[in-house]
Amino acid sequence: MANSPVVLLSGAAQGLGLACAERLAGQGWRVHGVHRSSRGREGLIQRFGADQVHQADLTEEGAAQQVVQAVLAREGQLDGVVHAMGEFFSGAPSETGRDQIQSLWRSNMLSAADLLDGARAALRESGGAAVFFGTAGLDGLRGRETTAAYTAAKTALLVWMKSAALEEAPHGVRINMVSPGVIPHVGAAPETHDPERIARIPSGRGGKPEEVAAAVNWLLSPDASYVIGQNLEVAGGWLL
Repeated sequence: MANSPVVLLSGAAQGLGLACAERLAGQGWRVHGVHRSSRGREGLIQRFGADQVHQADLTEEGAAQQVVQAVLAREGQLDGVVHAMGEFFSGAPSETGRDQIQSLWRSNMLSAADLLDGARAALRESGGAAVFFGTAGLDGLRGRETTAAYTAAKTALLVWMKSAALEEAPHGVRINMVSPGVIPHVGAAPETHDPERIARIPSGRGGKPEEVAAAVNWLLSPDASYVIGQNLEVAGGWLL
């Protein structure tokens, strides 16, 4: 049995997922990171060790279950899950084909459901928590000119997250969502770095990956023990 709490984090090799991994490790969590491609793998291994780095495509059936079992075989427990992956696509509805919609759904929604399904028993045993990544403005159900399919997948994830939170609360498992706004970082979509877009943010600036990571850390911590089924926006007022 590990002495420190154990978290499984998807999308750990880069961007916001990597920021979350580093923050949680700094707070004493044993971080098991999942990455799909080889990009960033060596950096993860150097940071966490080969036994805590898992290469898997969580959009594939059964992949999430295999990763969870590998973590449990190594640690004997699982206290937290962070689903920080999700394909992004920018295009008008008329420019978004069926294959793209299906890909966004698998990456953002189905992979999250699979990950919780795989981790459910372990989280119930530990009284753990899960955090899923949305995007700013979901609660407003506003139309999107260029990110309709992506936002639709995240909106489905929001409804599913709230429903799963309702189901799991009696078992001592807390489930929430964090929804970043405009967070410029290496590898982010080009529009994330658009000065005109950033100028429209009420706070007057883009966010930092570390600010998103701090929110995730809080939602996993005992300080958020009475927070269930909530969507915490880290967006500087964007899309209010």
